[in-house]
Formats: sequence, structure tokens, C-alpha cells
Amino acid sequence: MKKFAIILSTVLLFIGCKNSESEKSVDCKYKRYLVESGIVKYKTTINGKVMGSTVSGKGESTLYFKNWGALELKEEESSQVTKIHILGQKKEETYNNHSITKLDNGVVYAVDFENKKINKTQNMGAELFKNTDVNKMGNEMLQKMGANQLDNKKFMGYDCEVWDLNGTKQYFYKGIPLKSEMEIMGITTIIEATEAKFDTKVSDNKFELPDFEVVEIESQIGGENLDEMMNSEEFLDDMKDVKENMDALSKMSFKEWKKIAQNNDAEMAEMSDKELKQTYDMMQQMIKLRTK
Repeated sequence: MKKFAIILSTVLLFIGCKNSESEKSVDCKYKRYLVESGIVKYKTTINGKVMGSTVSGKGESTLYFKNWGALELKEEESSQVTKIHILGQKKEETYNNHSITKLDNGVVYAVDFENKKINKTQNMGAELFKNTDVNKMGNEMLQKMGANQLDNKKFMGYDCEVWDLNGTKQYFYKGIPLKSEMEIMGITTIIEATEAKFDTKVSDNKFELPDFEVVEIESQIGGENLDEMMNSEEFLDDMKDVKENMDALSKMSFKEWKKIAQNNDAEMAEMSDKELKQTYDMMQQMIKLRTK
């Protein structure tokens, strides 16, 4: 089960091509974006109330990419404040985050500023989705999740595809996210581009990382060949268990699921019916992604 979870999480994070940063052209099996290069700046705002607490936050991030997204770096700085009111007591917690994530042709670098190191891992998605039209696959995944493609809309002058998944709207320009609006359990998060330049020269220094120690994280699936691993008895057993659990969940009514969830999770026991219904609906949508 552990291996299956690792594969899924890696696949959903990044998809890349297989040429080095120094090459001027890229012979991609597929493209992550339909634009060769770009610089996009975003702002994030978070507001809402959940379980008696008030949450607010803001952030800024910048995305640099070239070679159709085979080389990409995103840097983000954000802060979030949670004001907790429990039994007449008030408490305020602040969380600050500074992150840099770089994707370089199948290799992922995640900067850990707190410990002054850089974690380096292989991108499993590059192997799983080679020879795949990534943009077409993305649309198919959204449809399997129950998303509806709405009429295109202009955002910052760009003609964007708009997808609505359970009230969460996402705007894409040629595969590049420009805006998202989501509400989960009473918390509204809006991420939107404030500046965007495409098919523009992006300097190599934009992809430089801090001078920290690079720690190579070994693949937790060991030295197995991917095809061998996915056809192994352990993996197939895990897949069978996952399918059986998902089948059972997909057949549960909201009332049945609510009873089980609240009996087994103290936090869910305190959630409102509206919050629980949002969680249940999202779970049902995610189940549609499973392999049939």
C-alpha cells in the first residue's frame, strides 16, 4: 500500500520531459504546457471560518518555466493566521512559509529553508506518462472526477479554459493555471495571476537554487523496474484492497458515511452537516479517479 501511495502522490505533483537544462531544444515525448516559456506572478488570499476558528492568509509566488515546462521553478512566500475560540479561551497561531520547488526534466528539487538543505527526488510521473498527451490526460482526469468544462473566459486578456469541480473553479491558459477559486469546509482560497508573460526569454539564473546541501532521497520503491513493481504480487494485492475499499465507499450514502466518520474521528464529530457534506462530496468525486 505504501508503494501505491508514493506513486500516486508523485504522479499528481509533476510531469516532465527528458532532456538536460543545457540543451537549447527539447525532444519531448509530451509537453506539460502548450507555451514554450513564461513568467507568472500570483497572489493568494485565504479567508473563512471552520469549527469556531477564523482563518486568514495571504501569499505571493512566482513561476518560471521554459522548454515547454520541462524546466520549471516556483517560489512562494505566504503567511496564515488562525484565531481559535474554544470554551471562552482565545488563541492565535501564525504560520509562515517560504518554499522553492524546481522541476528539471524528471528530477524534483524541494528547498527546505528551515534545515538549509535541498531534497532531490526522481519524478515518477515522467515514466508513468511517457508518450502521453499530458494536456489531454489532464482534461480526462478532470472529467473522471466529475468536473464540468464551462465556457471559456478571458482573464488578464488570455482566453482560458474554465473547469468547475464541485464548486471549485480553475482557469487554464494552454495548460498553465492562471486562477483558481475554491471553498473547502468554509475556507475560501483564491489564487490568481497578477502578471503573466509568455514565450519570453527566461534567464538561467531564475532557476538557480540556494547554496544548501543537496540530499538525494532514494526511491522508496527500491531498485525495482517500474513495470516489474506494478506487476508484483504485493502491488496487485494493494490495488485489490484499494478497489474494494473505494467500491464500498462509493456505495455509501451520506448518512451511512457520516455515522462511521463521526464515530471514528473526534474532529469530524464536531463538524457541521454542511462541512461533512462537502467532505463527502469531494471524497466521492476523488473515488471516480480510480482505475476501473
